[in-house]
Amino acid sequence: MKLIKTEEAVGHVLCHDLTQIIKDEYKDARFCKGHVVTAEDIPVLLSMGKEHLYIYEMTPGMVHENDAAERLLALCVNEHMARSEAKEGKIELRAECDGLFRVQSEKLLAVNTQEDVMIATRKGSTPVREGDKLAGMRVIPLIIEEEKLRAAEAAAGGEPLLELLPYVKKTACIVTTGSEVKKGIIQDTFTPVVIDKLKTYGIETIATVQSGDGVENVRDAVLAMRERRPDMILCTGGMSVDPDDNTPGGIRASGARIVTYGAPVLPGAMFLLGYFEDGMPVMGLPGCVMYAGATIFDLVLPRIAAGVEVTRADVAALGEGGLCLGCKPCHYPICPFGK
Repeated sequence: MKLIKTEEAVGHVLCHDLTQIIKDEYKDARFCKGHVVTAEDIPVLLSMGKEHLYIYEMTPGMVHENDAAERLLALCVNEHMARSEAKEGKIELRAECDGLFRVQSEKLLAVNTQEDVMIATRKGSTPVREGDKLAGMRVIPLIIEEEKLRAAEAAAGGEPLLELLPYVKKTACIVTTGSEVKKGIIQDTFTPVVIDKLKTYGIETIATVQSGDGVENVRDAVLAMRERRPDMILCTGGMSVDPDDNTPGGIRASGARIVTYGAPVLPGAMFLLGYFEDGMPVMGLPGCVMYAGATIFDLVLPRIAAGVEVTRADVAALGEGGLCLGCKPCHYPICPFGK
């Protein structure tokens, strides 16, 4: 810090807040710590009785916190993101649309390992709504060495650390399995739940069919729905190991490439995901999707809706955080499930 005359402070950075008091009208910080003094500020400061100020000297090679935050923002900002103004050295990003938020986790860690910089984001590979906060960034001191910013930029590499993918899958067909449903012995309470979940991501259910049991019946129903050219096909029920549960076999017989049958997620261990050769995803949904507040379906659907091809490794990675705690009432997605 350095004490200088107020008239000589233009271009320098204040070390502390300066409070202005106007009787019966105003009492607050008129100038905040980190403010860069301008020529227009001088008369105001003098009217406040501030003839001397403690300032940081802006020597060559040093960067003010607001300018540094702009540099960190440039490492993150991408399409469909809206930024805030720099305020007290911090900038925030928000979503301009509904979509899947993704983070280059390793590079983000590399940046945050650098001294005196920080970028905080929400968890990657999670759904967001328009207006949701995505990230915030700032440097720790009021002024920072240029070389530290350059180290952070080198750690980030040449691509943005963050990505927001709008939902592009807009239609679905549903195959409801089980002879008890097709014969009308029990009411189908599964399909309405799935339709509602799809609506959350702007996906319209364009056709449904009841296949009954049997590998051939499920296969034929899947192929019939495939002819409707939806963006995805969902099969409800018949996913356990009971002899009459033939949904996995029917999906396989339809020609789909099975990515995984089984997932390290509870509820949802019996989930199946496959793709046809043209990239159309097909899913087998276990019964838990019908009654549980949040399941494997809620973790995978946003990725599918955003057009991201889900791999076996992606599903395996869901194991950490893949245990739903069964809270009553369910607070998903404001909870640790899937994070």
